[in-house]
Amino acid sequence: MTIGRLAELTGVPASAIRFWERHGLLPTPERQSGQRRYPPEAAERIVLLRKCQQAGLTLAQIREFQEDQPRRAAMIRTKLAEIEQLMVDLDHAHQLLAHALQCSKQDIVACPTFQEQMATWRR
Repeated sequence: MTIGRLAELTGVPASAIRFWERHGLLPTPERQSGQRRYPPEAAERIVLLRKCQQAGLTLAQIREFQEDQPRRAAMIRTKLAEIEQLMVDLDHAHQLLAHALQCSKQDIVACPTFQEQMATWRR
């Protein structure tokens, strides 16, 4: 398929596809009459790249994810720990905002319920 068709199928601009090729994240496609021609599995690779980006992986980490088994496992463990901490932080932010929405105190720091929440977050 052409780069235009691949971009259409995946919702990723052709410029991003070319960028990923230049950085070795996508295999260089065959060319027919000077045009890039991608195999069907290129769309799956692009979905993987998008998910890796959404997970917060850098280009270097995505490269490791695709290539080196031992280093990949270590990088994945590190990224999972970061994501788990982010989930905790987002949960705390959610608790704070949900409480602040219904709290009658002018200054939420003076609210006993909020102070209890903060004490549990420090543990």
